[in-house]
This record gives sequence, C-alpha cells and structure tokens, in this order.
Amino acid sequence: MGNVKLENVEKRYSDVVAVDDMNLDIKDGEFVTLVGPSGCGKSTTLETISGLTMPTDGTISIAGHEVTNLPPKDRGIAMVFQNIALFPHMDVYDNISFGLRLRKYDDAEIDRRVEHAAEVVQLEGMLDRMPDEMSGGQRQRVAIARAIVREPSVFLMDEPLANLDAKLRVHMRTELQRLHKELDTTIIYVTHDQAEAMTMSDRIAVINDGELQQCAPPLECYNRPANRFVAGFIGSPSMNFFEGTVEAGTLKTGVFDIDVSTVSETVSDGDRLTFGVRPEDVYLAETADDITHATAPVRMQTDVLEPMGDEIFVYLTPEGDSVEGMEADTQLLMSVDPDTTLSQDEYVDVVIDRTRAHLFEVGSGDAIIHGLDGEESEWFRNQQEEH
Repeated sequence: MGNVKLENVEKRYSDVVAVDDMNLDIKDGEFVTLVGPSGCGKSTTLETISGLTMPTDGTISIAGHEVTNLPPKDRGIAMVFQNIALFPHMDVYDNISFGLRLRKYDDAEIDRRVEHAAEVVQLEGMLDRMPDEMSGGQRQRVAIARAIVREPSVFLMDEPLANLDAKLRVHMRTELQRLHKELDTTIIYVTHDQAEAMTMSDRIAVINDGELQQCAPPLECYNRPANRFVAGFIGSPSMNFFEGTVEAGTLKTGVFDIDVSTVSETVSDGDRLTFGVRPEDVYLAETADDITHATAPVRMQTDVLEPMGDEIFVYLTPEGDSVEGMEADTQLLMSVDPDTTLSQDEYVDVVIDRTRAHLFEVGSGDAIIHGLDGEESEWFRNQQEEH
C-alpha cells in the first residue's frame, strides 16, 4: 500500500507560512503532481512527506501509518532530486547499489535488485560505465534506478527533469509514464512545468502561496478550474481575463459586452465579475459558422502574430486603442489555424464561444460558472463525465 495522506499540514518559517493547512489524500498507485509557480510551497510539501522537513503542525500518513515524526529511512519512500548527485568515482552498478550496501543487504539480493532496476529503466549493458561516459538522460535513469532498488511504497520526485534539454525532457516524460505503469507504485512529482503535470498525472494538485487551490484530473483543472489562479496557471498560453460589472443582464468589460441573462440565478446586476476565455475558444467571425452559441462580433485590430507551426497566436487590441500604454486586460489572445491569412494591424471581427466561457468572482477569484448557455453547459458536463 502506498497511499499518502496529509491532514492540516502547516510549515512556518518565522513569520513566513510555506505550507498552509494542506489537506491531500493520494491513493495507492496514483501519479499526483504538485504544481505551481516558484516559491509556492510545492517542494516544501514534498519535503514534509519525505521527512527532510518536519511540519509545524498537522499529520502525515503513509500506507495507513502515521509518519509525521519518523526519519526518512523509516517512511518507505525513495526520492529523486533535480540534482542527480551521482558519485563520479563509482560505476553505474555501484551508484545504484550504494544504499543497499549501506543497509547490509547480501550480495545476491543486491544483484537481483540492481539487475531488475537496470532492466526497468533500460540500462542493461551499462552497469560498468562511469557517470562521465553517459548522457544526461542516462544519468537521470541511474538516479531513478537508485530509487527503484529500495522497492519503496512511494516515489517522491522533485523536478527531476529540470536540468535536461527540451527534447530530452519530452522523452523522459514518456519514460516516467512507462515506469509508473510497470511498477504500479505511488508517485508524487513536483514541477513548475504545467506540460509535465498535464501529460503525466492522474491528478494535479495546484498550489499557490502555500495553499492547495485544486486537486483534480488534468483536464478537469483545465476545463473546470476552481478559481482564477488555476484558470490562469493551467494552460499555455494562459486564459484571457476581462473584469466588468453586470448591468441589466449584461457583463460590461470595456472590451466585450457579454449577455449573462442565461445565468441570472447565479449572477445579479451590480456584481463585479471576471470573464475568462481560452485563446482556442476565440474565433474570427467569418469562420465561426459552427459555433451555435457565439457572442456578438467585436471589431479588433491585430497586433502581434506568433506562428507556432500547428497554430498561430494572434494578439488583438480593441479597435482604436494604441498598443503603447494599453492596459494588459484589454488585450485578447486568439489561436487560429496555421493556414489562416492575417497581417499585422489588420481589422477583424471576432466572436467567443459562450459554451466554453467562464465567470469568476473578482474578490476571491472563485469560479462561479463554466459555460453561459445555462447553469452549466452541456460541453463542460460531458468533459467531466469523460474524464
């Protein structure tokens, strides 16, 4: 059993709260990623699970046993760090087996575990190599194998791919998914890279300022964010946000006037709201024939075009606005097909798919509703059922 449970865990450093009342229940065999911006508390959370840092308050349980005050060696965990930290004077076999030899395992058991770990991470035939004879990806595999030989209940990984180049990171993401499937062991993974979180995880725990914002499957965090922070952090490029006030059933943002009368049971005149929409849900009016619940067209001017190969990101400004001195929340980012013909400073009419729009409270940032064609759009409900 490799279930992990954090109950009201808090970590304070003098007047700084690094982890604030964290409650997290990770099931046996899950791949859960702790994600958030630098300094949000995700690594500190992992360190409290590992025993490298003692929590100020709260309890931690692993495999049904409270381990809050136990040292790391007694928790049934193994860690893989961003700094691989291999012994340069030892070959791969000795690096992988070092911890087992410290614990006085017999030679036969050490051989069995090292050979199994090498097979899992595809290092067969490399056990006699020295670290400086290996690529970055191979050295990272050695570090993972060193954790595997401990046969832990839980793997803890703190940004293990951060020092690899972009191509190798993508390859190692696939390797970690294969590893998780083969070992069927709980993995708690820390990263600030949301692409890693989205592609590898069973669930994502989004953290900000030491507080857990949402813990849910990746697509639920993407399609049904709990608040504005999650909506803005998950997804690249980020969601567009526009603040406004509801007047006579219309949210007036200064850029768009959005009819919110369809959700009148949820919002009222005078409410200050944030309207959110992802770039892929903004369309050129001339190509939006298939959008059955579109907003009224709005005339905007193209500013910057970023061809990405499979799509083009188009930054738009309201008609008549100059880019210089422009407020950030008046610019709209749209994603279009790569064969779309657009030029800089061109005037275009754009619409938004109302069924894919979001409303958030201005103060708390909490999500109010996802989809504006009823209390909750059919598209969002289908996404939740599928994932």
